[in-house]
Amino acid sequence: MNPPSLRSSEPTVPEAGAWADVLVRRRLLHVAVQILRGPAGFLALTASIQHRIRSTRPEYR
Repeated sequence: MNPPSLRSSEPTVPEAGAWADVLVRRRLLHVAVQILRGPAGFLALTASIQHRIRSTRPEYR
């Protein structure tokens, strides 16, 4: 059984593009080399990166 989605709509290509820009600016592009399945996969990856950043940096605690 799959957990329910927290999103009310499917991710869009522009939204995924915006996150790609964030990865480039933060020099995290190497993590985007993973095989992703469309915009939803890319957003899931960026959400996990964002969670890791916020959970490991003191200014986000």
